[in-house]
Amino acid sequence: MKSKVEIICEIGINHNGNMELAREMVWVAKACGADIAKFQIYDPVELLDPNHPDLKEHWEIILATKLSCSNVGMLKEECDKAGIEFMASVFTPEAVEWTEEVGMQRYKIASRSIYNYDLAEAVAATGKPVIVSYGMAKKGKKAAIEVEGVGELRRLYCVSKYPTPLEDVKFMDHWGRNIFGVGKYFGFSDHTEGIAAAVVAMTLGARIIEKHFTVDKNLPGPDHICSITPDELRTLCELRDGIGVITDEQS
Repeated sequence: MKSKVEIICEIGINHNGNMELAREMVWVAKACGADIAKFQIYDPVELLDPNHPDLKEHWEIILATKLSCSNVGMLKEECDKAGIEFMASVFTPEAVEWTEEVGMQRYKIASRSIYNYDLAEAVAATGKPVIVSYGMAKKGKKAAIEVEGVGELRRLYCVSKYPTPLEDVKFMDHWGRNIFGVGKYFGFSDHTEGIAAAVVAMTLGARIIEKHFTVDKNLPGPDHICSITPDELRTLCELRDGIGVITDEQS
């Protein structure tokens, strides 16, 4: 079976609460060749620690990025207009309700929510495909969504450091086997700077690449530093197209 490598353009919170910027980023992602424009739906006050050293200086910006139900509907509509799939990382059952209302095709569960059983139950109940980042997974402990059960689960290799040093990215397991080739992971949620690690992952058989995206690395906020620019996204998509399709035998 053959499948194209999908590029998830993780806009995330890099819109900084500016919905006009969010709209613009959707269209830029599409123009660069990305398959999916992804956002994050959460309440910073409930999810994050304002005194965390990586977040403290950005806290006001982070608070501004909280999406409402109407924001979610608007972003889905904008993605439909642009011809790119809308996706969001959901962090609560309420967010699942919102994304069901707008008809999101599949779900993303972030590393920090991998053992959130209330969330997993709500996502599993939709019956839709699920993509999960395993950066905060504990050895020998199944992700909540695996316990709840889901028809199609795509696991993404991930290192939960922002940005991730290249030397911390390990595409071979303890036995020297390609982690994509042995079926452990379907894709790569990449927090390194630049696109080098993502390109290597694609050549090794990763069929989903998720990269944080910004239109300006100098904007305030915690995620811009590990995000790629439009030029980098365009190059990544062009290289993906050069690699072409990946067969199950290759991956």
